[in-house]
Amino acid sequence: MTDPSAQPASGRVAGIDYGTVRIGIAISDSRRTLASPLENYNRRSLKADGEYLARLTKEEQVSLFVVGLPVRLDGQESKKSLEVRRFGDWLKETTGVPVEYFDERYTSREAQQMLGSANLSKQKRKDRLDKLAAQILLTAYLESSGGATPPAGLDDD
Repeated sequence: MTDPSAQPASGRVAGIDYGTVRIGIAISDSRRTLASPLENYNRRSLKADGEYLARLTKEEQVSLFVVGLPVRLDGQESKKSLEVRRFGDWLKETTGVPVEYFDERYTSREAQQMLGSANLSKQKRKDRLDKLAAQILLTAYLESSGGATPPAGLDDD
């Protein structure tokens, strides 16, 4: 979706499950091998959202954002895809960190299935849904060719 060679080769990656009310956030380790759910951020205003995401970028040492891109089953983009791309452009401009888009089809459904099998109240499942969807998205990204950094000291021989 974006040229991976144009993205930073190392550093932590933040996965974003975009929503108009809430944003789910997951974070990788610095070697880009593990994705962990971080938190859900409840949107407030453009200014407050920008301050929060800039602070997150600095505190977590984020070098790349991977934003889930909703596409139709046939792979075509929708109105929501355009909204997400506008958000990604704003995120890059606000934080100064590159943004890559990654197909998020099925991440929310997978998160719902995982939480449905857990012994949690409806409210606790709701509270965990978006950050778990972000973790699933980020894990898929890290497992793809765009993700993990090779271990230090290994050659391509």
